[in-house]
Amino acid sequence: MDFSTPATLVPILETMRTVMETDVLPLESKFGHTGLLTTILPDLRRIRDRVKSLGLWAPQLHKHLGGMGLSLVEHACVSEVLGRSPLGHYAFNCQAPDAGNMEILEMFGTPEQKERFLGPLVRGEVRSCFAMTEPELAGSNPTSLATAARADGDDYVIDGHKWFTTGADGAAFAIVMAVTDPSAPPHARASQIIVPTSTPGWRIVRNISVMGHAGDDWASHSEVRLEGVRVPKSHRIGEEGSGFLIAQERLGPGRIHHAMRWMGMCERSFELMCRRASTRELSPGKVLGTKQTIQNWIAESRAEINAARLMILHAAWKMQNEGAYAAREEISLIKFFAADVLGKVVDRALQTHGALGLTDDTVLASFYRFERAARIYDGPDEVHKGVVAKRILKGFGVAVK
Repeated sequence: MDFSTPATLVPILETMRTVMETDVLPLESKFGHTGLLTTILPDLRRIRDRVKSLGLWAPQLHKHLGGMGLSLVEHACVSEVLGRSPLGHYAFNCQAPDAGNMEILEMFGTPEQKERFLGPLVRGEVRSCFAMTEPELAGSNPTSLATAARADGDDYVIDGHKWFTTGADGAAFAIVMAVTDPSAPPHARASQIIVPTSTPGWRIVRNISVMGHAGDDWASHSEVRLEGVRVPKSHRIGEEGSGFLIAQERLGPGRIHHAMRWMGMCERSFELMCRRASTRELSPGKVLGTKQTIQNWIAESRAEINAARLMILHAAWKMQNEGAYAAREEISLIKFFAADVLGKVVDRALQTHGALGLTDDTVLASFYRFERAARIYDGPDEVHKGVVAKRILKGFGVAVK
């Protein structure tokens, strides 16, 4: 594998870095101090318009849909640049969960679904959410769902309880995972169904407070009730019972996107740590960086970020060239390894800043609050470690269930 940045991507990344530095990063302090995205939405719309005019809109989508048509490896490089800010991916219309919803609608949606739901989503006219996790059942087992979609003529009637439905606040529609055939094998019980949020029976209970911040709009996670929600069967994505398989299609690329986004956060945190170590005086003429503990943190962080980045790019390259199945072990490895590196680097940077690191005067507190979840979502680290270990042990004749 050639780890060099493709020549055609270099000017694109430079332009993206400029937009991030001149437009996106200056909004962080306003966003951080209020904790509300609505306070900066007009500014974000202006930035999004500029991104469109520069031809940098939706880098993960094919050109015929209005995106940049980047490969998985190229988008990984982009994701690192945008990951330097909590607002970066939203500014370029490649934020989760919308990016994943666009991908599955493109792959499995009907022409009618693409026209009504995918088109406005790609153009940035609406947002969406993805409702799978349930409070009563373990999210680490995606085949275990209580939300049910009962067939009634040409409709489904959906009842269920979801939470951590990212971006539900203000979303135009949700893609809901619901059991359509409880008698089917575990991986064939659920389907994915589009539910416009204006449908009677769809109710947001609350935006869930995460370490003291409930958030709003796209930057929130909601608890949702579906109570007799009736939608036509034509809103089902793919065949009945294919919900789990469709979910798997979005998880592989999604983990690449997340992991490289984490590297962007790591690089930003690393730079802030080094800058603080170089300027914060402990006594006249003696800065933090003269302390061996800080030096160790800087050296360890540099090595860990470099290692994680190369692992992620290799996983992206393998998935791009050999398919998701061939790269399944690499994907699991980067998920828990990169998440752990993120936690270590952000924590060191925060500690280096002392009490300042706990405030919203820097981006570090935001990274710490919201990205501790990196070790939980898209499969807990422990699940991925178990999957990798079982595959390795199988090669040594150990059958682990």
